[in-house]
Amino acid sequence: MADASPTPWPTDIKLRKSERALEVTFDDGKTFHLPAEYLRVESPSAEVQGHGTSQKVTLGGKRDVAIDGLEPVGNYAVRLVFSDGHDTGLYTWETLYRLGRDQEKIWTDYLYALEQKGLSRD
Repeated sequence: MADASPTPWPTDIKLRKSERALEVTFDDGKTFHLPAEYLRVESPSAEVQGHGTSQKVTLGGKRDVAIDGLEPVGNYAVRLVFSDGHDTGLYTWETLYRLGRDQEKIWTDYLYALEQKGLSRD
């Protein structure tokens, strides 16, 4: 049986360098403002996610990270190039949508994890 709700497709992606954020608008009308720090600490790369859910790494010290560039990857994702040199995460449309839709919970969980591990955003 086919999925009745396909992943929303981005209709506009803007790098807001002065705001250190990525703004993504999807074809369902939703627009998400995703800060660089948030995208960096939630990178879909193996460096951050590990190779399984129990291996996720909590990164501190990323408050001042910026997005230096973005590169399309096929028609399914973008690669973000961060000011700290990180550029291995492929942000699929599904990932960007999930990060936007669930931003409040994901960010709250991240801040809690920082606190639990004695890490700082700075």
